[in-house]
Amino acid sequence: MRRAAVAVIATTMAVSMAACGKAGDDKKSDSSSSSAGGTTAKIGLLLPDSVTTRYEKFDKPYFEAKVKELCSGCTVEYNNANASAATQAQQVSSMITKGVKVIVVSAQDSAAIKSSIQQAVDKGIKVVAYDRLAQGPVSAYVSFDNVQVGKLQGEALLTSLGSKATKSSKIVMINGDDADPNAAQFKKGAHEALDGKVDIAYEQSGLWKDSVAGQKMSAAITQLGAKNIAGVYSANDGMAGGIATVLKGAKIGSIPLTGQDAELAGIQRIVAGTQSSTVYKAFKPEAEAAATLAVDLAQGKSISSLATTTQTSGSGNKVPSQLLTPVSVTKANIKDTVIKDGLYTVAQICTADYAAACKAAGLQ
Repeated sequence: MRRAAVAVIATTMAVSMAACGKAGDDKKSDSSSSSAGGTTAKIGLLLPDSVTTRYEKFDKPYFEAKVKELCSGCTVEYNNANASAATQAQQVSSMITKGVKVIVVSAQDSAAIKSSIQQAVDKGIKVVAYDRLAQGPVSAYVSFDNVQVGKLQGEALLTSLGSKATKSSKIVMINGDDADPNAAQFKKGAHEALDGKVDIAYEQSGLWKDSVAGQKMSAAITQLGAKNIAGVYSANDGMAGGIATVLKGAKIGSIPLTGQDAELAGIQRIVAGTQSSTVYKAFKPEAEAAATLAVDLAQGKSISSLATTTQTSGSGNKVPSQLLTPVSVTKANIKDTVIKDGLYTVAQICTADYAAACKAAGLQ
């Protein structure tokens, strides 16, 4: 009899797992623990773009490190789609050719990748949807509660508006890319928080691009008038950067502006007062959860102890899921979130351009 145990920690919860098996028993283990030795397997990691800074800077290295910790004989094959669904489809084909046992993919286009996922599954490859729920026969999904992300964004916007949060207050809403299923969930959560409390007078997709979001913001100013805009909902920090630039150029004061992903530039704008909030989705526990699922699937183990809920994809597939908890970040809790977790140091945030603002915010 042999026993192995590994603890997996994800932001607000800890799950303990143990595996039992006896020599010669061909039955699969019920556990979702991962052994540090034994298995030799290739695991594919496909991320959607390099514009969103988190993927290359955080998700990839955290994922690779956790795979190495859990399975010394496993290797990670990595590709970035650079915002191209066609490129990502080619990358899936390449992973199949390389003989990977598991593909972890954050889909550039959740619908377009469906056929590629089917091709991988037909070759006996397990697929884990990462951060975005891809369509097709996916074995597992790890992300955050994305409707809750949108609610946090909407609630933060209302809080920042204060007494100006009235049914006549005009809000500009710049959503994410419709090809990303998360964007629809963020939008849903935001509407749940905002509808009936403010007037969403202009709503468009910014395609996750700062330039597009900036163009949409310019159009909103032309349509509504600069003085009539009370606040802006931006679905992520990248787009918030483009929006903030347009607001500054239009000489609009520091009105509430949301974001998401806790990008360094977003945190710096919050310190400076040109962005009011972001949403912190801790990258390390998400990447480590995905790595653990991937290693367990590569080793033929059950993932039921990790994927404790179910999400339904756009193709109707019910996917075992592990959802982590997002956190709203404002100037008041930067110290207790991104700095406390070691995502950024005070020195990284408080560069020369932000030194005075950091001092005023109590960060220095």
